[in-house]
Amino acid sequence: MRSSLSRLIRSSCSVSPSRFSSPILLKNGKAFSSDATSGRVDEPFKVEEAEPVKVPPPPSTDKLLVLGGSGFVGSHVCKEALDRGFVVSSLNRSGKPSISESWADKVIWNQGNLLEPASLMDIMDGVSAVVSCVGGFGSNSQMVKVNGTANINAIRAAAEKGVKRFVYVSAADFGIVNYLLQGYYEGKRAAEAELLSKFTYGGVILRPGFIHGTRRVGSMKIPLGLVGSPLQMVLQNAKPLTRLPLVGPMLTPPVSATSVAKVAVRAATDPVFPPGIVDVYGIMRYSEQK
Repeated sequence: MRSSLSRLIRSSCSVSPSRFSSPILLKNGKAFSSDATSGRVDEPFKVEEAEPVKVPPPPSTDKLLVLGGSGFVGSHVCKEALDRGFVVSSLNRSGKPSISESWADKVIWNQGNLLEPASLMDIMDGVSAVVSCVGGFGSNSQMVKVNGTANINAIRAAAEKGVKRFVYVSAADFGIVNYLLQGYYEGKRAAEAELLSKFTYGGVILRPGFIHGTRRVGSMKIPLGLVGSPLQMVLQNAKPLTRLPLVGPMLTPPVSATSVAKVAVRAATDPVFPPGIVDVYGIMRYSEQK
């Protein structure tokens, strides 16, 4: 009996080593068949690897509204924003302007009037930031309306719609010139005060002096850079001269429209860009940063 029982126990405990063979996946992506009792490893069999899939980056959903987008500075802002992949819309009294350049076809043109606040609410839908390049000259009352009232209306509408950031292209002080253009500067400073009040943490005011570049007047292109660029090179390192009484502010260096546009778009779209006033020297410094 004992002999039969011993043979039965030995038989039940005897298991073929092949039953412990199992595939093991190594780090290099190949699978091997391993024998747990003998330590023998068979030749690997090939595992087909999936082809890498190139996933394009998601399109930008940030919508930038450029007020005065068909003007000298505004057109540069539109082009800069488009080059950086943003959706750009703008406002014009007659809708799409008669601009034959390719960038204008990529802008969403809206019809409206900044002096009519009710027409501003719809164009603010889905807008994450606004850049206003609106300004102009004329009689004192006209300049207060264009530079002040129009921008104040836009600032209030943007704040009511929950727009995150608002950039206003204003103007540097030019000393005695301020008195000659009282309505111009009165309007500019009123708009600045409204912006700092409504957009404490997301409002940026750019104060360039003379802005140079290629200005389009009808079908003509005026190369203002021929004068402005050399003057900028001379005056940008003469900052102490701007402190001279009367004439000092008139020595503020010019800056290119491209630089203003670059800083305006960055200020409108970069959440860590500091709010407040940026003078011409700050514009030049920020425009050189990558």
